[in-house]
Amino acid sequence: MSKVGQVEQAGQAGRTGRVEEFEELRPLLFSIAYRILGSVGEAEDAVQETWLRFDNSPTRPRSTKAFLSATVTRIAIDVLRSARVRREEYVGPWLPEPLLSDPYEDPERSAELADSVSMAALLLLERLNPLERSVFVLREVFAFGFDEIAAAVGRSEAACRQLLVRARRHMRAGRPRFEADRQERQELATRFFDALRSGDVDGLRELLSADVQLVGDGGGKAPQLSRAVVGAENVARLLASVYPLMARIDVTFEPREVNGQPGAVFRDRDGRVLHTMVLDMLGGRIQSIRSVINPDKLSHLGPVADAWAIDQEVRRARRQQG
Repeated sequence: MSKVGQVEQAGQAGRTGRVEEFEELRPLLFSIAYRILGSVGEAEDAVQETWLRFDNSPTRPRSTKAFLSATVTRIAIDVLRSARVRREEYVGPWLPEPLLSDPYEDPERSAELADSVSMAALLLLERLNPLERSVFVLREVFAFGFDEIAAAVGRSEAACRQLLVRARRHMRAGRPRFEADRQERQELATRFFDALRSGDVDGLRELLSADVQLVGDGGGKAPQLSRAVVGAENVARLLASVYPLMARIDVTFEPREVNGQPGAVFRDRDGRVLHTMVLDMLGGRIQSIRSVINPDKLSHLGPVADAWAIDQEVRRARRQQG
């Protein structure tokens, strides 16, 4: 083989090694990016940009994990800074993009990190600025050392420690609490969705906390609640009045784990995704119900339904019923 051929072969072997290293670390990179950004699409874009920078790097880093983690963190911070401006102009409540399951993590690891990816936890992270959020995620969720965190966010170790102190203080002020018993949560969710399916007001009411909140995110691109619905009576009656009508026009739902918590995916008669719902629970009661119907936040789950058309069908079904 010529020297040129040998060089080309060595180069190809080196690139194959990079691909394998990157793919091994992809689950970690996506997990970091999603927790910083709260967006599946933006997290996947950040991971892809990280690969391009790694692939185009003329030298091999001493620690591939440290290099890739730092790179994806810096990219996510930049994206989050611009996203915050968009969120200030967002129509109605903003919720993270629903994650049915981490597409890269193994089930055991996903279960271990479930609380850190819940809707409640991600919304709480919104209280933090991008640097605080990144430091908190790297340290509290993934147990990175302060030397690695400092390299990732471009601050000194001392500054990172201070950022973490502030982040912890903000998080403690509103830290979500979760049911410890996973089986109990699933049983409660099963009872809830059975009552929802049948429009059982009393059955729903007894499962809801007195101050339960129902929040919907349509982003101005789908029918949505003008504000959160609060209180067991109000939420139970609203749900019991709407979902039997949706069933009449062949809307179905399948219970799924959404962001590590019990939830469901709702679909139209053609199987297209209409919206997701996730339940937060405490003390044997449902504390909050969050629904994402904004089509931009559902496209990663598959073809998306026309929520406006479904809304019109529901209104016609209500008039016929009345």
